[in-house]
Amino acid sequence: MKYRYYTCDVFTETRFGGNPLAVLPQANGLSQHQMQQIAREFNFSESTFVFPARTGHTRHVRIFTPAAEIPFAGHPNVGTAFVLAAAGEFGEINSSLTVSFEEEAGLVSVAIRAEQGKIITCELTAPQSLSLGETVPAELVASAVSLNRDDIVTDMHHPQICSVGLPFVFTELKDRSALERARINMSAFNALRDLGVNPQLHLYTRVSESEPDGHVFDIRARMFAPLSGVAEDPATGSANCALGGLLAHHKEQSSGTFSWRIAQGVEMGRPSTLIARAEKKSGVVTGTWIGGATVLVSEGILHLD
Repeated sequence: MKYRYYTCDVFTETRFGGNPLAVLPQANGLSQHQMQQIAREFNFSESTFVFPARTGHTRHVRIFTPAAEIPFAGHPNVGTAFVLAAAGEFGEINSSLTVSFEEEAGLVSVAIRAEQGKIITCELTAPQSLSLGETVPAELVASAVSLNRDDIVTDMHHPQICSVGLPFVFTELKDRSALERARINMSAFNALRDLGVNPQLHLYTRVSESEPDGHVFDIRARMFAPLSGVAEDPATGSANCALGGLLAHHKEQSSGTFSWRIAQGVEMGRPSTLIARAEKKSGVVTGTWIGGATVLVSEGILHLD
């Protein structure tokens, strides 16, 4: 059997930046074992496998890391929508189109925007409402990323598990220097797991930095998940989507629409730009979104006996 695949870089306008993704647009006939093998072969943070819809939506999508299948992730949805659109799977897109992917975490809606026949951006709507889980001792998080306790800021929130479809521990750091010094301490990650804590750590610090192109970043972030087969992720859409919800939750305004321009992957040499949005009504976060650009890198054929 032969299966066509595409690879792309997500949350960037520059090839070899952002977060790489492999997409198999027609994965019918593949077993779960084969999909896991293929994801391990590509060895990207995630690979996606696209099937015909089961419940009348656009497509059914399954997402695998090199270690396991996961219910939802951000850059795989943004990248899969881009690849399918660029390959003509949705026909001609004049200005915009919204598609809906069936996934384990629920329905994921992705808005595709095009200009002059070129896909410009894709933005997903989180499949689940923001959930705020338990807090994690700051000392444990600091140890897991080789930092000191005083590198962690707890004015707004303590390290906390949050999710819009996939849970992460969110931790605010005091400055960009602390973010850059973060390094994996595997024994401490194992200790977190043994305590029953989901050991996917999202670190962020608030900044206001102008880039040469005139854009300003609001957040610098890193995400470590070595026990999920991802030592560090260059752009984590699902985490930053939840981060937007968490930040909106803590805003003083009881209602409004808020957005953040987030830089991730810089320390890895794969700079990424993610645009997070959140809506809040009467003190409750009612929606979260994450979006950005994608560039095509390669296409080819997988040969399976």
